[in-house]
Amino acid sequence: MADYLTTDTGRKLAYHKTDGTGPGIVFLGGFMSDMSGTKAVWLEDWARSQGRAFLRFDYSGHGESSGAFTDGCIGDWAADAMAAVSALTEGPQVLVGSSMGGWIALLLARAMPQRVHALVGIAAAPDFTEDSMWPGLTDAQRTEILEKGQTTLLNDYDAPYTLTRRLFEDGRDQLVLRSPLPLPFPVRLLQGTKDDAVATSVPLRLMEHADCPDLRLELVKDEDHRFSSPRCLNLIARAIEEVS
Repeated sequence: MADYLTTDTGRKLAYHKTDGTGPGIVFLGGFMSDMSGTKAVWLEDWARSQGRAFLRFDYSGHGESSGAFTDGCIGDWAADAMAAVSALTEGPQVLVGSSMGGWIALLLARAMPQRVHALVGIAAAPDFTEDSMWPGLTDAQRTEILEKGQTTLLNDYDAPYTLTRRLFEDGRDQLVLRSPLPLPFPVRLLQGTKDDAVATSVPLRLMEHADCPDLRLELVKDEDHRFSSPRCLNLIARAIEEVS
């Protein structure tokens, strides 16, 4: 059973917390994903085996947390993450951000750098609403978003999902690759070469842009966006050990 944190905004965030030594590890999930995913659960088990403190949680509108996904945006989910880190952890944390969670981690690093010991990005997707999602829409979809406030996308794997005008407008207020981005702690970026959601140019752009004295990128041949094969999971654990 998940525990719940009620934030200052009234949102109820579901979470699982494991006590242990620091620096603690906080897993930040991706867009429309939840804390029951392979990486989050595997890392929780790994952290427990190491005696390390660990936190995984669901953003509002995701998983077991309150709210509707379509009511949320990047700024809301970053605020959720800040609330969770502030209320549920002590001292500097190792932020492990998967896909959108990588963007969220960078927003936390900008807002509360004193609480960040290190950052591990897994197919990190900073600024994706502006740089890949919006350009990837058709003219008709963009018009529908602007005129009706949302559009529904179909895909071959999951249920249809809705993208809102607020998601894109707020996303433009959260961009991290257009202004100085100091990261005064170790950063490790992990990326599969067969990732069809985040191109390898994205972590390279982040490397070029960030002001970070200790930033490394590891490209893993033939791995996809899930980055959850046994070898990938072990690479994530190794990266956490290296920056801890």
